[in-house]
Amino acid sequence: MTYLIKFIVCFAAGIGAGLGTGFAGMSAAAVISPMLITFLGMDPYMAVGIALASDVLASAISAYTYGKNGNLDIKNGAVMMAAVLCFTLVGSYVASLLPGTTMGGFSTFMTFLLGVKFIVRPVMTTKNAMNAVSAQKRFVQSLLCGAGVGFICGFVGAGGGMMMLLLLTSVLGYELKTAVGTSVFIMAFTAFTGSVSHFAIGGAPDLFCLVCCVLSTLLWARIAAKFANKAEPATLNRATGVVLVILGAVIMAVNYL
Repeated sequence: MTYLIKFIVCFAAGIGAGLGTGFAGMSAAAVISPMLITFLGMDPYMAVGIALASDVLASAISAYTYGKNGNLDIKNGAVMMAAVLCFTLVGSYVASLLPGTTMGGFSTFMTFLLGVKFIVRPVMTTKNAMNAVSAQKRFVQSLLCGAGVGFICGFVGAGGGMMMLLLLTSVLGYELKTAVGTSVFIMAFTAFTGSVSHFAIGGAPDLFCLVCCVLSTLLWARIAAKFANKAEPATLNRATGVVLVILGAVIMAVNYL
């Protein structure tokens, strides 16, 4: 397979993953993995490792951009992140005890539905309303939601970024920009943990594909995050919804090729 084909596939995957990360805190694994598997015939385990590695810098630069604009809740994000990491292990263990339980397409379908939700019912919560919640209540909410996300991620194997965004906006009452900023902050750490474990177990990845995916995802995540932080709430909701709907539809189509 030529390097040109690899570059085109990886760059295209990075565009989708970067836009999803910068706009909505979506995991790059939901976009990059199926494209590498379908178009390059890559081993699924290695494809997920490359996708998670691409997610690390993209989520980190997105979190930095959101934080720079005052749209990041580090304190409660750290609580949620700790719960996610712990309960991912619990979910993985429970899944290992059950016979062949699969939920294929869960993350992709959720991405599509969440996109429709942002278009039809945009998140218009203000920061004043968000900050009106007591610190104690927010701590408990963050802990419980993180535990739920972690368990489902470990059990199903996907869906973390989308579930976090849904819970941050619908349950914890975050305004959209702060929800995305907090989500990518969490994803930077969880993606790093996941990518290291994948490469440690599965061996060294295809370095050309890894570099192309990482750089493309990083570039487009940066572009999306800068646009998102300058956009009006209504515009951001529509843009996020459109991106998620398109990505969800494309990934579902790729999975059925």
